[in-house]
Amino acid sequence: MGVRERLSRGWRSALDGALALAVPRACIACGAAMGPRDAGLACGACWSRLPVLPKPWCPRCGHPVHAGRDECPLCPLLEARCVRARSVCWVPHAHSSPLLAALKYQGWWGMADAMAQRMVRTASGLLDGADVPVLVPVPLAPGRLRERGFNQSAHLARALARRVGGTVRDDVLVRVRATVSQTQLTPAERRANVQHAFAVPAHRSEAIRGLSVVLVDDVLTTGATLNACATALLTGGASDIRYWTFGRARSDADRP
Repeated sequence: MGVRERLSRGWRSALDGALALAVPRACIACGAAMGPRDAGLACGACWSRLPVLPKPWCPRCGHPVHAGRDECPLCPLLEARCVRARSVCWVPHAHSSPLLAALKYQGWWGMADAMAQRMVRTASGLLDGADVPVLVPVPLAPGRLRERGFNQSAHLARALARRVGGTVRDDVLVRVRATVSQTQLTPAERRANVQHAFAVPAHRSEAIRGLSVVLVDDVLTTGATLNACATALLTGGASDIRYWTFGRARSDADRP
């Protein structure tokens, strides 16, 4: 490294330090002051406290396998033709929910890259056999998209594509009927709510025909929405489906 480059780096470091003192950054999740080594929008302490899904995992869906249980609690809930699913951490949780809310409800798009970084770390086997994966974000309803102004799943998909390659297509899957919020619904009500709610437009089907499609969403709860999307994509010509989310809800078998 030359003298000029060392001086340039020194000035940049000094300027960064002066800015940190003049305008201290706060973590958007916990509100604590960000340290000099904290990059991004959330502090290292918040990321370190994520309730990461404990191993061992089910090889298909990545769900924690519990001692004494003969079958995975999540696999029977997933679309039969979903070959793999992966998630990073439990949601809701005191430490993961604020991070997700910053992206999903508060519009901090920069959170998507930090989440994608952790999603890639826990993606063991997810993309095996997918030579040219197509990443498809779960679409928001038009009214919800107008309200928020962005689709958090699309931001996650683009951040993931920058790290693993593949193509992001946010135009191959559309909502064809209105649905209500899934938050307060029972599992059966969730399935009925999203049944036949998605479709692949005929003029977009060539973009996924014969290819592996990776459905990207923020949270996998009961799988109802992802399953409905998967059915539409498989009907539209996809060869297989994988699910990739940041968060995952606990089943009754996972509760302490």
